[in-house]
Amino acid sequence: MEIFVKKLNPNAKIPTFAHEDDACADLYSDSNFIINPNEIILVSTGIALQINNGWEAQIRPRSGLSYKHGLLILNSPGTIDSGYRGEIKIIIKNTMNKPYEIKKGSRIAQIAIRPVPKITFSEKDRLDDTKRGDGGFGSTGI
Repeated sequence: MEIFVKKLNPNAKIPTFAHEDDACADLYSDSNFIINPNEIILVSTGIALQINNGWEAQIRPRSGLSYKHGLLILNSPGTIDSGYRGEIKIIIKNTMNKPYEIKKGSRIAQIAIRPVPKITFSEKDRLDDTKRGDGGFGSTGI
């Protein structure tokens, strides 16, 4: 599958795969940013995508940034619908007690392209019973 990428900024980098068998491609910052402790910022990538109908892009964190630097991608996975043509921006929170510098060209998140089945919702007075039933939120123990 081919995804068309439009650079909105000359500093922008198109997504790349680090390894041939990777499930996700890396997304890059197009500018320099400082994220202060407990701050949430919107990091621009400088790109827009053309995604085929029936598909979505999912934005996910990079494990090394989360584990080593406490950077979280909020609203994860974030969904980019096939009809969206605006800039891809990443919501990042710094959970550490020191500022973190994101430099232009830094890998900041990952993007996965996934199919979206067409579904319909139908109202029903009674749902089929299951073993689990309505148990949730820790109902199986901690």
